[in-house]
Amino acid sequence: MGRARDAILDALENLTSDELRKFKMKLLSVPLREGYGRIPRGILLTMDAIDLADKLVSFYLEAYGTELTMTVLRDMGMQELAEQLQRASGVVAAATSGPPQRAARTAHFIDQHRQALIARVTDINGVLDALYGPVLTEEQYQAVRAETTNPDRMRKLFSFTPAWDLTCKDLFLTALREKQPYLVADLERK
Repeated sequence: MGRARDAILDALENLTSDELRKFKMKLLSVPLREGYGRIPRGILLTMDAIDLADKLVSFYLEAYGTELTMTVLRDMGMQELAEQLQRASGVVAAATSGPPQRAARTAHFIDQHRQALIARVTDINGVLDALYGPVLTEEQYQAVRAETTNPDRMRKLFSFTPAWDLTCKDLFLTALREKQPYLVADLERK
């Protein structure tokens, strides 16, 4: 942890004060993934590069914060700086410009079948128990458990997936295969 934060900070420190101001304005309007909110304008506009790098990572987590930073830099016409950020952070860019999207490879099983999983998973507690620790924090685990219906719990769980890497999604699929084998088998046939 911290590699992406340092890479974001290096990129932001390479901006002039006018470019940093432009970066913040573009950050206010760039399309965001589902489940993410915007950094409040009043807070964002007063930040220097160090505070902004910290806020990007704390608000969007390292991978998505880096991806978002690269997207804004590319929108500003700063492709070279975006490429340097990508190399330094090790984060794979999902798109060259526009809203963040999944790379050209096929979507992960849980992304492809999100709607069906929300509607059909019945043993959410077993899945949560398997994800607690390696994927979910105590706070996230409790937030999902606080929901009253299984579909609401699944929606809450899916609200965390934009920040997950492939390993987290694979662990989610493994838990689903263990707790809901017939459902996963049915969805794999589709």
